[in-house]
Order: sequence, then C-alpha cells, then structure tokens
Amino acid sequence: MKIRGNKVIIRPKKPSDAENDYLWQTDPELSALDAMEPSIMPFRDFYREYIGWLKHTDSNRITFGIDTPDGKHIGNCVYYNIDEPNQETEIGIMIGNRNYWSKGYGTDSISTLIDYIFRDRKFNRVYLKTLETNLRAQKCFLKSGLTPCGFREKEGYKFLLMEMSYSRWRELRNNPKRPELSHNPFLRFYT
Repeated sequence: MKIRGNKVIIRPKKPSDAENDYLWQTDPELSALDAMEPSIMPFRDFYREYIGWLKHTDSNRITFGIDTPDGKHIGNCVYYNIDEPNQETEIGIMIGNRNYWSKGYGTDSISTLIDYIFRDRKFNRVYLKTLETNLRAQKCFLKSGLTPCGFREKEGYKFLLMEMSYSRWRELRNNPKRPELSHNPFLRFYT
C-alpha cells in the first residue's frame, strides 16, 4: 500500500529504512526536536531490534516511511494511541533529511497522513503535540489545517497541543484554500 501526496509517497516501513532511521535517532538536533535523547545503541543492536519490530508490529502504532516520488527515504510518520471507541488517534512526523526541510515536504506528509486517517480509517479526530520551541513544525501543522487546542508540560518539556476534527477536514477538503494563519492567537510563538 502506498499513499500518494503532492510531493511525497507514504508507504510501509521496510528493512532498508534502518540505516536512515538509525542516523536520525542518533542525531542530537533531531532527537531534541522530538524531546528525546539521541540513541547511543550500536547499529548492529539497533538493526536486530528494528527487524524484530518490523516482524511484530503493534496494532496500536502504525508507522510509515516518507519517500520522494523518485523513492528517496526522507522521513517517517506515524499514527498511534489509537482509540477505536472514540475514533481518534495521535499523529507524528519527522523529516530526517535536512535537504527537505522548509520546502513543503512536511506539510504534504502530514496532510497526506491526515487524509488517509479520515478517508480510509474513518476516524473522527487526530491530534498531536509539538515542542513550544519547534516553530517549523508548528507552521507545518497550521498549514495542514491543525488548530492549537492547549498546552502540556511533561518531563520538563513544554508542548503545544494541536488537533483536527473530521468535520474540519471535510470543510478544508471542500474549500481547499489554505487555512488562514493571521487570525490565530497562537502566532505569538512566531515572533
């Protein structure tokens, strides 16, 4: 299964993703953007765990690779904490290849994932958390139509919470003009 966006293809994870995923998980800057410590595990051990993870996937966490149309693996996206009774799920994204930052690949990736979740999985709500300091991610999520809905502090980090309902997604799909950012009270983060 491949999910096509305008700039990206979202597809199931595969063993050949391990090298990039390892590089990204050991990168201090990328880890900091994800409120994590960089991994210090040797690649040999990482790869063994990675292959085990691919064979025994968790039905509560669906992870995808993000490729360019020519097949270059540039990042990953995920939906997890799946709450079937309430039809909602948490989402996340990481564009690990810095050559693709600030060029619309993140926005297209998250929009494509959201389209899949609402259209094919029939969820009513998606949500995420992002560090208050991660302005690039916040701009990406706003462009995708997510709206701020609160704040959370966890383990010494401050997060902005964002969400999108199915009805908002339908509204945006019926009126494809980008969400208006200028009236958003959370724009104080961008000054």
